[in-house]
Amino acid sequence: MGDPITGPAIEHRIVYSITEIMKFLPHRYPFLLVDRIVEMEPPNRIVGLKNLTMNEDFFQGHFPGAPVMPGVLILEAMAQVGGILLYREMPDELKSNKLIYFSGIENAKFRRPVVPGDQLRIEVEMVHRRSNYGKMSARALVEGKVAAEAVEMFAIGDRPGQPRP
Repeated sequence: MGDPITGPAIEHRIVYSITEIMKFLPHRYPFLLVDRIVEMEPPNRIVGLKNLTMNEDFFQGHFPGAPVMPGVLILEAMAQVGGILLYREMPDELKSNKLIYFSGIENAKFRRPVVPGDQLRIEVEMVHRRSNYGKMSARALVEGKVAAEAVEMFAIGDRPGQPRP
């Protein structure tokens, strides 16, 4: 895959479309929670979008008559955006047998409900990384207002069911 990052350090266009995102993340519908990457400063910062419609499966039961995106799925969307930054830097030979696991969370706060019709702008910055472990600061905004924020930890490990060398 070619490197779509060109020009200035910050890109303000579609950096990765959904098709390209699916080449990085192992998630698929209904659990793929990133539609587009619009900014990236590898390996430190990334910005993604998630467009929400009433067709999202979780809105059917959370809550009938008053649909709200579950907070844990907002956290997962933030982790997936951060995962794209990590998979992008991973050597190709490791991508097929490694997964990036969500390993912890600190200071999660939910500031406003996220509802059908909203667009989540997910901003993630690397705080600390050591080999296969690290910490990212993330926030999800709707119309410029913070809907959720957290510090998320990750671990890069073997994909289950893969033979070990």
